[in-house]
Amino acid sequence: MVLGMAQFVMVIDGTVMNVSITTVVADLGTTVSSMQLAIATFTLTMAALMLAGAGIGSRIGRRRAFVIGSVIYALGSLITALADNFGMLFLGWSIIEGIGAALVIPAIAALAAINYTGRDRAIAYAMLGGVAGAAAAAGPLIGGWVTSEFSWQWVFAAETLLIVALILPLASTIKDLPVQPSTSRFDLVGVVLSATSMGTVVLALVSASTWGFIEPLNPPFQIAGFSPTIPLVLAGLGIGWAFITWERHVRDSGREPLLGIDLFSISHLRAGLASQTILYFIIAGSFFVLPLYLQTVLNLDAFESGIRMLPMSISLFVMALAGSRLGLRFSPLVMIRSGLLTACFGLLLLIGAITPQASGALFAFAMTVIGIGIGLAISQIGNVNLSSTDDSRSNEVGGLQGTAQNLGSSLGVALAGTVLFLGLATTFTSSVLSNNNIDAATQQGVADAAASGVQIVTLTQAQEALTNAGLSESDAAEIVLEYSASKLQSLRAGLGIVFIIGLIGIPLTRGLPKRPLAAASQQTQDSSIS
Repeated sequence: MVLGMAQFVMVIDGTVMNVSITTVVADLGTTVSSMQLAIATFTLTMAALMLAGAGIGSRIGRRRAFVIGSVIYALGSLITALADNFGMLFLGWSIIEGIGAALVIPAIAALAAINYTGRDRAIAYAMLGGVAGAAAAAGPLIGGWVTSEFSWQWVFAAETLLIVALILPLASTIKDLPVQPSTSRFDLVGVVLSATSMGTVVLALVSASTWGFIEPLNPPFQIAGFSPTIPLVLAGLGIGWAFITWERHVRDSGREPLLGIDLFSISHLRAGLASQTILYFIIAGSFFVLPLYLQTVLNLDAFESGIRMLPMSISLFVMALAGSRLGLRFSPLVMIRSGLLTACFGLLLLIGAITPQASGALFAFAMTVIGIGIGLAISQIGNVNLSSTDDSRSNEVGGLQGTAQNLGSSLGVALAGTVLFLGLATTFTSSVLSNNNIDAATQQGVADAAASGVQIVTLTQAQEALTNAGLSESDAAEIVLEYSASKLQSLRAGLGIVFIIGLIGIPLTRGLPKRPLAAASQQTQDSSIS
């Protein structure tokens, strides 16, 4: 119960912020692209520090790391609840909560392995996956209702209260293993290299919407006349290679590395981590685009957006919880691969449902299909990863699992958002310049303004901005029409990149176990007893 509550809090945060994005933008006087940066940074902070959090847990004890991380997370939630500007939200949510989660998430995985064995462990992992699915499903509805009726900040206040009143007092009921004395100093170089590698790649991809991919839009600097996006991505990958090389050096020197590189030789774990990255890429990317469509095209509020996403929430919740039973009969390969394929099929349907009025039946069906796919896969991935090694490596595997989950989420928001914003700027500029009903001087003025990027706003807000800029009524009306069409096309493109990456990632699942893990765990336990 305690681990499940912590898992629920860790997952629900991102979905709440996504569904409340336009309200947060209005309340704090910021922009959607700034919120894209905040959302990606929240998951990136967790991904970048997850291995460090796992290493700290091994040294000070998993339960102690769980408690310290929960305290830090509660502090970040409180700061976010009190935020009255973007900087305060960024500090409390994107940074401090991310640091706390980097300690808590690996500890959840390790403590589940310590407290349960055999078939109970397999069911516990599936239930934790179900809780994660329930949080992802409930987030849009809870966040939408609270945002519409009260304020999005109340969600973060409630999280603080839940941690302080329930999770921390009950944490002492969790069993932990004695801490083994460390034989070497903590691998700080590994922490810096891993964090810098992931941070550089994701920051570059998130910023590509304003920097440009190749042709510079509005970057802080240029490299040989080009945007710094691709060079920074390559630099990040190079730092990642340096991290792997350093970890091998630490291991060969007889010291304790931040990450045991030998874990990547385990095919089940490798496939499980790849599946987790792809799954959370799909979740985060689609959850970033969907509320923008519902709130800036259909003009729904946060709660109405949550209602429209309810078919996905229900199907995800049901399939995630059913996974603990289905896992007794079907292999992780069948369930996870089927889940990813189903989610991709749902995304394809959803792209077709992105219209000015939204086909209610097609939209609801697409959301249901996506929810079924995500729920089916999410219930099994944790069990695959943590069953790939013995209990002594559970903390390391928990760190890798958290890294894969949050790196996938960061990349999902970064790529979906970047394709959306770049596509909007390019399509909108091209359509305005080719519209002969718009005055030539006005065309050039719009093109110049769009050169540094175009924000996602409602058509009413776009009309007001154009009118305030002194444009004629006819020119403003034509530009709004072009903006409306360009925005729909760009939203489809954002979901399109999520669909493409999801399909590309499916072959990476081939190393998943080909028989039910719960049955295998029980068979192993029975053999040991015999």
